[in-house]
Amino acid sequence: MHLTRREFNRLGALGLAARLAPQAVAQTGEHKIGYAVIGLGRIAAHFMPGARNSSNSKITALVSGHREKAEHIAAEYGIPSTAIYSYDNFDSIAQNEAVNAVYVALPNSMHAEYTERAAKAGKHVLCEKPMATSIEDCERMIAACKAANVKLMIAYRCHYEPTNLKAIQLIRSGQLGQVQAIESAFGFNIQPGEWRLSKKMAGGGPLMDVGIYALNACRYLTGEEPHDIAACASVIDHDGRFNEVEENVSWTMKFPSGIVAACNTTYGASMEGYFRVHGSKGWMEADPAFVYEGLRLRGDLNGTHLDEPNPSRDPSQFQAEAEHFSRCVLTGQEPQSPGEEGLRDMRYMMQIYKSAGIAV
Repeated sequence: MHLTRREFNRLGALGLAARLAPQAVAQTGEHKIGYAVIGLGRIAAHFMPGARNSSNSKITALVSGHREKAEHIAAEYGIPSTAIYSYDNFDSIAQNEAVNAVYVALPNSMHAEYTERAAKAGKHVLCEKPMATSIEDCERMIAACKAANVKLMIAYRCHYEPTNLKAIQLIRSGQLGQVQAIESAFGFNIQPGEWRLSKKMAGGGPLMDVGIYALNACRYLTGEEPHDIAACASVIDHDGRFNEVEENVSWTMKFPSGIVAACNTTYGASMEGYFRVHGSKGWMEADPAFVYEGLRLRGDLNGTHLDEPNPSRDPSQFQAEAEHFSRCVLTGQEPQSPGEEGLRDMRYMMQIYKSAGIAV
């Protein structure tokens, strides 16, 4: 099987696929990257134990508007009270030498501001997806990190997850033959009052939140960039939840090789995230593909039955992405999901919204 350098690095995300500088070799054995977690919501509650379980990462500071909550978490992670910051005094984190990087786990509309402020403070940035809420914000984030000479990685945890990596390997090896079509979907029935229902905070509805998994999966499975994007959107449940954002989005894409993809996302029903790939020699699906645990790969590869459950448990995916980004900081290698990856998805999502007639 012939792999490009980018594919090799992606498939080897859990190993060391880059040559280390002499200084970096010494560092990897002695130093852990210290993270300041910005925002202490649900996603941060998965990342923090993942980082703690890793070999090269640790939580060294917290940023929150809720001091009491932050103090409780700080006690659990052995973080001094002096390393608890508010959003107002966040910039003073520049003086904290125990913080090498930040993990941005805020609502989407705040990603750009805190990425730029972290870069100005000299800290590397691991930012949750979606990268931001506009193309312009994504471009500013990339520029700010480059100007400050710090690394920027978007937390596409599936890029570092074994089931998704195995699916990529099977496609690249030719065991499915020529891929013809892909289907992918992800959604859930959202509860009223979620910040994700605010367009100002989220930038959009399920496409920006969970639909992005389907979009990104079609890109890493094919190894190509889509064109000929067509989409439609709807609101079925007029119960007040969807006054600002869409409830359902469906879109199709064509790739340069001729592969076609059909994707769906919703905030109105349970839609466990999956992808299914159809090739000339067989088929393969990951169902579920995007959740934190219980992933399973099935298929028929030219008569060979495939059924591989993944025993990994939460927070293993967050551990893997923390391991990767910390390794990048320690060795100087570039992340496999840099800011440019988040920017590409943002551009495609804007095309999807435009095709569906949704103002952005």
